[in-house]
Amino acid sequence: MIINIHTSLGSRLKIARSNKGWSLDKTSQHTGVSKAMLGQIERGESSPTVVRLWNIANGFELPLSYFLTDLAQTVTTPSTLENNEDDIKIVTLFPYDENTKLEIFQITLDPQRQHISAPHNAGVVEHIIAVDGTMEYFLALTVGGIAEQWHTLKQGEGIKFNADQTHGYRNVTDKSVTIHNIISYTHV
Repeated sequence: MIINIHTSLGSRLKIARSNKGWSLDKTSQHTGVSKAMLGQIERGESSPTVVRLWNIANGFELPLSYFLTDLAQTVTTPSTLENNEDDIKIVTLFPYDENTKLEIFQITLDPQRQHISAPHNAGVVEHIIAVDGTMEYFLALTVGGIAEQWHTLKQGEGIKFNADQTHGYRNVTDKSVTIHNIISYTHV
């Protein structure tokens, strides 16, 4: 199922604001997204980038899949986030589950593309598994004076890291690369 982010996200954002009792100003303060952009998202006039959507989810202390799941959806079926970024496609395989505190995505990176993700809230852990092809990831950690090193992840390999730091994925091949991204939350 492909979700039209314009129609679903605006409704989800309004509900999240209502649940917190936040104005657009307060939402802007907590998310780092401008009041004007938040208003456009709510009216369905604009769709955020994946990075901006993460900022919104982090500000509300909600899982990313909260904003990617269609309000009318009652059966768990994979859903694709349509976004304006040409380099990344995200498919929700399993939306956030309150019992397990997990959500699972399939991410496809186009050839020669990279995606940098801003830090998520403390307690968010990402697991990435290279499903097909070889990809690279980095963590903006300084260990022994070395920062932002890219590391190779081959098909079938995986890595787990705290996602409260800048991190990224890149495809240095000439074919699309797919990864599974399992996100766990300790305090959602």
